[in-house]
Amino acid sequence: MHYFRFLTIIFVIFKFGLDEFVANHLKFKPLHILLKCLFFWRNTETPRGVRLRLALERLGPLFVKFGQMLSTRRDLLPPDVAEELAKLQDKVPPFAFADVQKSIEAAFGLPLNQVYSQFDTTAVASASVAQVHFASLMNGQEVAVKVLRPGISKVISQDLSLLKSLAWLLQTVSAEGKRLKPVEVVDEFARHTQHELDLTLEAANCSQLARNFTDKRLLIPEVYWDYCRKEVMTMQRMYGTPVSQIALLQAKGVDITKLAHDGVEIFFTQVFRDGFFHADMHPGNIQVADDGRYIALDFGIMGTLNDVDKYYLARNFLAFFNRDYRDVALAHIESGWVPADTNVEELEINIRAICEPIFNKPLKDISFGRTLLSLFQMSRRFGVVIQPQLVMLQKTLLNIEGLGRDLDPNIDLWQSAKPFLKRWMSEQIGWRSVANTLKKELPFILKNTPQMPRLIHQFLSQQTTAEQQAPLQASIDALITAQQKQARWQKRLTLAVVVLLLLQLAGLVIIGLKFIVT
Repeated sequence: MHYFRFLTIIFVIFKFGLDEFVANHLKFKPLHILLKCLFFWRNTETPRGVRLRLALERLGPLFVKFGQMLSTRRDLLPPDVAEELAKLQDKVPPFAFADVQKSIEAAFGLPLNQVYSQFDTTAVASASVAQVHFASLMNGQEVAVKVLRPGISKVISQDLSLLKSLAWLLQTVSAEGKRLKPVEVVDEFARHTQHELDLTLEAANCSQLARNFTDKRLLIPEVYWDYCRKEVMTMQRMYGTPVSQIALLQAKGVDITKLAHDGVEIFFTQVFRDGFFHADMHPGNIQVADDGRYIALDFGIMGTLNDVDKYYLARNFLAFFNRDYRDVALAHIESGWVPADTNVEELEINIRAICEPIFNKPLKDISFGRTLLSLFQMSRRFGVVIQPQLVMLQKTLLNIEGLGRDLDPNIDLWQSAKPFLKRWMSEQIGWRSVANTLKKELPFILKNTPQMPRLIHQFLSQQTTAEQQAPLQASIDALITAQQKQARWQKRLTLAVVVLLLLQLAGLVIIGLKFIVT
């Protein structure tokens, strides 16, 4: 079966003439000639982007998801291909209710009617990995139940294995393999896909996002852990209007302009405050409650950022908002996103040429597709190192821009985000950061200050040679036995530590004031 699937994939590749994508870059030109002779009947009249999309749809859900992910990597793809892949729709017919019942009963070891008092046999949503049904718990609580497709783990594992083999082959035979990094791209895709095959991981993501938004600006369904297994996830049923139904939202009295601004702030809060964000925020996963608050659904794909990523991203955004293109260039170099020997002036000039035309324009007047294409062409020219952790952020930002454009075409995305980012940066390097750092570290300082003489003694003992140790040890022993001298030593040492801390804090304050002034 595994080999038959592999042959099927190869057949589809050549049927749709996809060898064209690597033919001109083959290290072995005779191989290209041989392939053309063997598959002279293949379809090459249809545009290549269309052929690639049709081939992925023919190969099934996993390849559709891979194409969707590739559509966000415009640094790797020609514009015509990226635009066509963006049209891929992950719409899959639901599987039979008998299989749903079988999966739930196997997961809980109980008949379905002993787990749920009521269960709708018709799925309300269906995708390539799972589908959702409405139900009620035994206590009457209304819930939504997500169930994995039967046998999907085995199917996806096989296809991922084959996809990795094809990526390795492409990287081996193509002269462009080193730049395109197909193996790394597939590994990144495989990691996110494997997470979707364990619904307890999605449930954990849901719970974490809910803890991050205890202020209820973003409504998250409650997870019922007693009714969650790897194959089944049970969560609170949410009532809302799909965000794409703008006319219905307006009829309900929802302030659409405020909704657009709230969406921008919620997104940047997830990214910069929490470093944990919903990375699949297309309209199908977002609803709006009647009181105008957002409801998030489907938590299988989440993005994470560390403190270093968050800092450099915020710095880039703020420098961009202030049109300080030199600082944008410097941030790219200092973060390691471009080679250290990059010419700062040349990078600054190129960034200015791309970004300047889109300032002070509403979303409706900005072509982000053209802007992104220019940025990716520049990235390729300057050897920008693609950051895997930022791919999901890029994809999500595009979703947010599309959502903002639909809700309020006149919204200025940058002006909406600028106050939030300024406040966040102030908390990172301003006086708030100093206060927060001191508050966080003070218990450690108070706990360890009395132990400093002993710790210094141990350190010096480890660093000195046997000949140097004897007189030093005698001096330290004499100091320890003299209680009065020891007290004086601790007092002076504590004072020195405090002075050093104050100097560090003063330095941070100066940096913060400098940042605020600039």
